Amino acid sequence: MENLIPRARRLAIDEEQAQQRLDNFLFRQLKGVPKGHVYRLLRTGQVRVNGRRAKPDYRLASGDEVRIPPVRQAEITPPARPGSHQLAALQNAILFEDEQLLVINKPAGMAVHGGSGVSFGVIEALRILRPEQRSLELVHRLDRDTSGCLIIAKKRSALRVLHAALREGAVEKRYLALLAGRWSGGERQVRLALEKNVLQSGERRVRVADTGKLAESRFQPLQAFENAMLVEVTIMTGRTHQIRVHAAHLKHPVAGDDKYGDREANRYFRSLGLKRMFLHARSLGFKHPVSGEAMQVNALLDDNLKTVLDRLEKDA
Repeated sequence: MENLIPRARRLAIDEEQAQQRLDNFLFRQLKGVPKGHVYRLLRTGQVRVNGRRAKPDYRLASGDEVRIPPVRQAEITPPARPGSHQLAALQNAILFEDEQLLVINKPAGMAVHGGSGVSFGVIEALRILRPEQRSLELVHRLDRDTSGCLIIAKKRSALRVLHAALREGAVEKRYLALLAGRWSGGERQVRLALEKNVLQSGERRVRVADTGKLAESRFQPLQAFENAMLVEVTIMTGRTHQIRVHAAHLKHPVAGDDKYGDREANRYFRSLGLKRMFLHARSLGFKHPVSGEAMQVNALLDDNLKTVLDRLEKDA
């Protein structure tokens, strides 16, 4: 089924919608319309900004008027809705909230957004919990199996400021990771370029390669065990799977990592009760996007990870 928007629409851009690219604005307005068709509308001048043609990368300004022509939209199937238990868990995971942003302790096993076989993620669930917040957007991402601090912007203005801070390296990200094997020496600094590949199956794999993008991680040992080391990892860049690939390159893969980890080591960690990858976004340090106040948000380990550490201590 397709729905026809019968007449052209004229939409006024407000301050919260300003500064985004015109093509991204249209993708949100024309859900179900293929991206190629959206670009055709732009190319043929059917989309107008203030009565004139505009390029896809035009940055909208407050007060602009965007004309969207009549277009057929595929009927959108309502997305799957998270259960009440999942919504309650997410509500209880909120670490900080004000008018500009919220920070949650993302549960392990929950994707940050739906797609690729995932019906819904953190952002879709939060939009259900906060229906009055029309502009909720992820500021950054965490892997599905990684828990910990995750920032969500409530306003596009806050999103822009926080994105700029991330690009400039002004957000301090610290993780806790349990690494396999006996660690020798102290702190290690890793500066290795990483290259991302997508397999035919759609799986993402990352490898160390000179042709990739530079990634920098600092591993600080915290507690040694018989066959593992608990470390704090500070990342200076935010590449896909950065900590996991850097740790594997050091021959100390993250416990429970089924993509880059060690099978025999993972069997040992499962015998201790580990049910997931032991990687947790411990803290975030950043400046508030409006007040400029220095903020530090911390997230506690979940019960499963704390239990594994307790058992490692007893076996030591």
